Amino acid sequence: MTTDETRADARAGEPAAPGLLTRLSIRGVSFRNRVGMSPMCQYSCKDGLATDWHLVHLGSRAVGGAGLVMVEATAVTPEGRISPGDMGLWDDHQAEPLARIARFVESQGAVPGIQLAHAGRKGSCDVPWNGGRSLKTREEGGWTVVGPSAIPFHDGDPVPVALDEAGIDGIVAAFEASARRAVGAGFRLLEIHAAHGYLLHEFLSPLSNRRTDRYGGSLENRARLLLRVAQRLRSLMPAEMPLFVRISATDWVDGGWDAEQSVALAGMLREVGVDLIDVSSGALVPHAKIPVAPGFQVPFAARIRKEAGIRTAAVGMITQAAQAQAIIEAGEADIVLIGRELLREPYWALDAARELGGEAPWPTPYGYAVKRR
Repeated sequence: MTTDETRADARAGEPAAPGLLTRLSIRGVSFRNRVGMSPMCQYSCKDGLATDWHLVHLGSRAVGGAGLVMVEATAVTPEGRISPGDMGLWDDHQAEPLARIARFVESQGAVPGIQLAHAGRKGSCDVPWNGGRSLKTREEGGWTVVGPSAIPFHDGDPVPVALDEAGIDGIVAAFEASARRAVGAGFRLLEIHAAHGYLLHEFLSPLSNRRTDRYGGSLENRARLLLRVAQRLRSLMPAEMPLFVRISATDWVDGGWDAEQSVALAGMLREVGVDLIDVSSGALVPHAKIPVAPGFQVPFAARIRKEAGIRTAAVGMITQAAQAQAIIEAGEADIVLIGRELLREPYWALDAARELGGEAPWPTPYGYAVKRR
């Protein structure tokens, strides 16, 4: 986590590589650089199954030089999906298509990771290109949504069923079962999705959690479910396997989840064996006013890294190599996760390496084209 770490792989007597291009080691996993592919839903599954689309989509970013390639939010139960097109890992038969992806990503030198998720009250929606409307009935293809409290996301959306203790225990067990499948499928890193207004974030925020039992009220109580999930996953994962958690650092609404609580939560997660906080923000409530701009979430990653003493990932409107390089060099984050820019340019990491004057390990079959540039 020090600036010296970014120089660890420089050869004696040679100029150090740009920080973005240096290796990063977490537990027993070594990332070839500090560029990762952020998990991004494709809404292109049927019955939760990964397809050839996902193999090419994710595999091309591994070929394109990213150090980490993260599979999209993967539901731990059928009811934990955002839409009927979501990825799932609630059943054994869903593991092999994902294992195929993990094998290919790793064969190209990238670390295959997967994000495990439950959509909570934001589930049972149509896919975005159909408008993303709430699917309110089974005839429409929808299902019953759950949450910490009976508070819908939008006015007019289905009111979620408030989980009881047995339901909460079932959520923890579902994360555990999906994590076991992910480990068996060959993923080298797991991430828990506790951001963007989905179930674990709903428990964290006082705007969506009005419970009066041991899962509501104080920060410690609102964090209890996420901590239980993190502890359970850490206990079943190999010691050499990193565990990440994505959080929304703020709801961008007065009285909601905020940066101070995020710092405190990060410290709690560090104590139960979480290795890195993937720092995003927002999406809990539809009326938040978010000051979107290039790198607008990076200060949250920097603060959590400094004050909680844990590695962080920076995300959000990071599009330029120099911008990503500056984040790493300033010690604001340990890895930069690229989202939409990687959808636009699968070879972003290789182009960034060339732009920064570092080595760009283009695939051997592409060597002729690269030499002619």
